[in-house]
Amino acid sequence: MSSTPPRQSSGSEEDQKTGIDERKRKRMLSNRESARRSRMKKQQHLDDLISQVAQLKNENSQILMQINLLTQQFSKVDMDNTVLRTQVMELTDRLQSLNSVLRFVEEFSGMAMDIPEIPDPLLKPWQLPCPAMPITAASASMFQC
Repeated sequence: MSSTPPRQSSGSEEDQKTGIDERKRKRMLSNRESARRSRMKKQQHLDDLISQVAQLKNENSQILMQINLLTQQFSKVDMDNTVLRTQVMELTDRLQSLNSVLRFVEEFSGMAMDIPEIPDPLLKPWQLPCPAMPITAASASMFQC
């Protein structure tokens, strides 16, 4: 049996080992710092997304309120329109009745009368007797006759 004498490490081997240990330690510190930056970046991204969700929820809430308000306004205008259409039909019927009476009086009295034709406002609303008015954005009375 031969025994080998214990190896004595030279100074350069220890320096080499110390250098390797130092590089390992620096790499570990660098990796830790990189992981910390990555976690911070991920947390910042998560915070940004949470903030964006809150903002979008707020915008959705405001839009829903506007939709509800406009739906109510539309319903009111639609009901008003229905009432106005009914009134137009009733007034048109009355006017036609009065024109019939005038034609009857004209026929039997021999007097010439100027009896205007009644346009059908529901079928041809553009033929309603309404003075021509320029359409301007500032004119609030553009829909009035």
